[in-house]
Amino acid sequence: MSDARDNDVVLALPPGAPRMPRNRLMEGLGRGILRLFGWRMAGAFPDLPRLVLIAAPHSSNWDGLLGFAVKFGMGVKLSILGKDSLMRVPLLRALLRWQGVIPVDRSSPHGVVGQAVEAIRSADRMWYAMAPEGTRKRVERWRPGFWHIAHDAGVPVVPAYFDYANKVIGIGPPFELTDDMHADIARIQRWYKPFKGRNHDVVQP
Repeated sequence: MSDARDNDVVLALPPGAPRMPRNRLMEGLGRGILRLFGWRMAGAFPDLPRLVLIAAPHSSNWDGLLGFAVKFGMGVKLSILGKDSLMRVPLLRALLRWQGVIPVDRSSPHGVVGQAVEAIRSADRMWYAMAPEGTRKRVERWRPGFWHIAHDAGVPVVPAYFDYANKVIGIGPPFELTDDMHADIARIQRWYKPFKGRNHDVVQP
């Protein structure tokens, strides 16, 4: 049974989703920000315990504010990579881990991708989030790190979009990956074609 949260502007989380401890204040704040600016969510999250969630088009600092509003409004726990140096301060380490930040050692022989893959494989539940464009500027090619992480971890890619034309933050269907990276990325980019970012849209193959 889906989470019975106030889902007039945010989506309900499926049973298998990773969750933050319930905090009604933060949930209310997140939903309040979305309502204040006239945004809502659309689509549905798959009931999967592990996946790679990508967000595009990433074209403005507003994307970050809206993303945090969604995260807090739903109470979902999203994992990202962070510099291991940030984890050396005990209080900061506890806060970052609570928020889903995974420490990454850039000098590790396994590389950033390998560490992300291992983190996903070893977790019972993890939604690993990243922006494939890697920057707010328009790019001609997506960074393929998200594909390598999802492919090597054996999990699907779930696309999230910012559609400024309609003030909608949406969730699309899971993309099961093949062994053809270029074809997979092109397929996902084509799926993003209808959605309009604040300053640019997703580059098309």
